Amino acid sequence: MIERQLQTAVNNIVKWCDSNGHSISASKSCCVHFCRKRGIHPDPEIRIRAVQIPVVPDVRFLGVIFDRRLTFLPHILQLRKRCEKSLNLLKVLSNTTWGSDRTSLLRVYQAIVLSRIDYGCVVYGSACNSTLKKLDPVHHMALRICSGGFVHHRCRVSMLTVISFL
Repeated sequence: MIERQLQTAVNNIVKWCDSNGHSISASKSCCVHFCRKRGIHPDPEIRIRAVQIPVVPDVRFLGVIFDRRLTFLPHILQLRKRCEKSLNLLKVLSNTTWGSDRTSLLRVYQAIVLSRIDYGCVVYGSACNSTLKKLDPVHHMALRICSGGFVHHRCRVSMLTVISFL
């Protein structure tokens, strides 16, 4: 029954697009079955002009990865990798003999790393705290690099976490 309602809605969208000069490409379309319930749920078979839309486990929309259980774990892991690569620039710029001053490093951090973390945080901010805490090591490492503190020293410090920004 739900599958039939979905197919009717897709048919109405395709009809509207055809009448208003737009077109939907079935090869570029995909379907995600969002559900947090446990157990096996059959994936719907949705078609656009007799071409079946593939059901995928996650989809990227405006740079944010939505997974089928809405945990945002794939997005946060990918975001962490991208931010870790950006930390290399901060490491180069923070050279003690010829590097930039702390305020410049903080501005670079805000422009490169923090802007990536902030983008989409309204959406992925609903993830559980344990998932969001995966971004904290990147945040802390960047602050250590910018402040000139020990990079590899591990101690308990009450630093701001990424969750406090959300």
